[in-house]
Amino acid sequence: MLNLKSPIVKLVLTLITVGVVAGVAYIMKPPIGYNNGYQPEQPIPYDHSLHAGKYQIPCQYCHSNVEKSRHATVPSLNVCLNCHNNVAADRPLIKRLKAAHQAGESIPWVKVHLLPDYVKFNHKRHIQKGVQCTTCHGPIEEMKEVYQYSSLSMGWCIECHRRPEHNAPISCDTCHY
Repeated sequence: MLNLKSPIVKLVLTLITVGVVAGVAYIMKPPIGYNNGYQPEQPIPYDHSLHAGKYQIPCQYCHSNVEKSRHATVPSLNVCLNCHNNVAADRPLIKRLKAAHQAGESIPWVKVHLLPDYVKFNHKRHIQKGVQCTTCHGPIEEMKEVYQYSSLSMGWCIECHRRPEHNAPISCDTCHY
């Protein structure tokens, strides 16, 4: 008969339990904060490989607040229509953009790059330090549909901050509320 009060039995049962929990966690790989490849469907497909790639439109043309704000912001429809009032204006998706703009509506874009609520990220600081958009967002100019390229995990960010060429702060309050 197994003596459950024996220290050796308790140790073995504890090790088995820890092993099972660790194994399940490894197999399930919880996605919280590690959304590599996350690619939500957008209400209107937007081809970054065409705009940022083929036509080489700079990121800051559409994401104009990135140099002045914490947020990169999704461009307003009038930015799209700066070109699309004339370019491909007869296409159904462009007509949807125009109709929404004329109605004073916006397009409900789905956020791609996700961070936990307790994390503060400042685009302006990174742009001012010369960090390229592709450092975090990957080869955006090759993406037909945008997806989260980097894990954006705490370890991933700290690894970048510790690089000698960045010499960025790593104190907790730099990134956490």
